[in-house]
Amino acid sequence: MSTEWKQRPEGGGLFALWLIRNISRYGGRWIGRLLLYPITLYFLVRRGPEREASRQWLGRALGRPASLWDAARHVHTFASTILDRVFLLGDGRIDVAQRFDVAVRGLDELHAHLDQGRGMLLFGSHLGSFEVLRVLARQRPEYTIRVVLDKAHNPALTQLLDALNPEVAATVIDGGQDGPGLMLAIQEAIAQGALVALLIDRAHPGGQTELAPFFGEDAPFPTAPWLIAAALKAPVTLGFGLYKGGNRYELVFENFSDDIVIPRSERATAIPALIRRYATRLEAVARTAPYNWFNFYDFWSRD
Repeated sequence: MSTEWKQRPEGGGLFALWLIRNISRYGGRWIGRLLLYPITLYFLVRRGPEREASRQWLGRALGRPASLWDAARHVHTFASTILDRVFLLGDGRIDVAQRFDVAVRGLDELHAHLDQGRGMLLFGSHLGSFEVLRVLARQRPEYTIRVVLDKAHNPALTQLLDALNPEVAATVIDGGQDGPGLMLAIQEAIAQGALVALLIDRAHPGGQTELAPFFGEDAPFPTAPWLIAAALKAPVTLGFGLYKGGNRYELVFENFSDDIVIPRSERATAIPALIRRYATRLEAVARTAPYNWFNFYDFWSRD
């Protein structure tokens, strides 16, 4: 499994993130969006590995050699979603419904599960914005949403987002803790009827992976989320928050399984089958929004 995504330095630093946060909050989103152009240029010039990873990805997804302009559009899309975190994770003073146009698909089935009082797992990926999930929390505030987040991986960004909304920060489950501790925290949240959301397309260094076909080549996907789902026998829904440009997002929910029940003796074959099925869905959605792919490293590397 490639550990390249863990080894890349965090972009910007705390001061830069603090600056864009305050300019955006007190000067308006449109001023913040003006800053995205020099930020995009900075990353294209200074972050060569990410630039090349972007062009390699877009070459696969678009079916043609990707230009520097394609990479610029890719980085700008990513920067746009980072900026919008300031508003999507705000402290409630910002009217998200008026500021953003969010189309939602597949919500009825998700509500049907949660209205039964059952906890469930929401599996996302680094495709689009996971923070737009907070729109769901504002629509149905009676739901408890717990997000699994590795706080240590992006310390500056984590510190900034903690400052935006301490109430949201308090609901985060630290994904950087040891395996048994993480499992217990998720189990407790599920037992309390929470929607537990986590990103499942990247594996931690040393984590177990399974290969699955993805854009014409086998790529490594982590097994841990599927082992957790099997152990908890919890419903699983896939979630994608796709950025459509401007202030537009599309929040898509897809029911993956009402319950993942796998006898221990069958896990060696059942878990890879689940991962291949997931990779197929991830590829299908990524093809519709290639500039929303925010894994800026060689996703297929198995060094």
